[in-house]
Amino acid sequence: MEYISGVKVRKLRLIPDDRGWLMEMFRSDWEEFEKFGQTYVTACYPGVIKAWHYHKGQTDHFICVSGMAKVVLYDPRENSPTRGMVNEFIMGTLNPILVKIPNGVYHGFTAVGNDLTTIVNVPTALYNYDKPDEHRVPYDDPSIPYTWEVKMR
Repeated sequence: MEYISGVKVRKLRLIPDDRGWLMEMFRSDWEEFEKFGQTYVTACYPGVIKAWHYHKGQTDHFICVSGMAKVVLYDPRENSPTRGMVNEFIMGTLNPILVKIPNGVYHGFTAVGNDLTTIVNVPTALYNYDKPDEHRVPYDDPSIPYTWEVKMR
């Protein structure tokens, strides 16, 4: 798949042993790293769509740590070589990846299947309670060429 300009994906490696497993989610020596703002976890119930929003200043780094998520990105940026492109990622316990989402790119996610989905985000900026860098449109906004329905391929 061709990625939206600025989007990066890293396959994460599970390291199992006889006690369980370990997985590094994000490291400062990886090319995806810019700077650290904060870390938070967000969850999504089955049947719920958490979309769309973008940030003017921050970059997000999504890692799905439980369940499976469909994470979708849309590039509306005027000067982007990938303007109008959509990327869709199925990520989680069966496909552990890190997705770097550049500023200006709409993104959202939904749970795949019947389980709660949990995503850890490591944005490059602190959340500003007084002036949030959150710019939202509804999940079914007609200006974004994507429908969230399950695709029976």
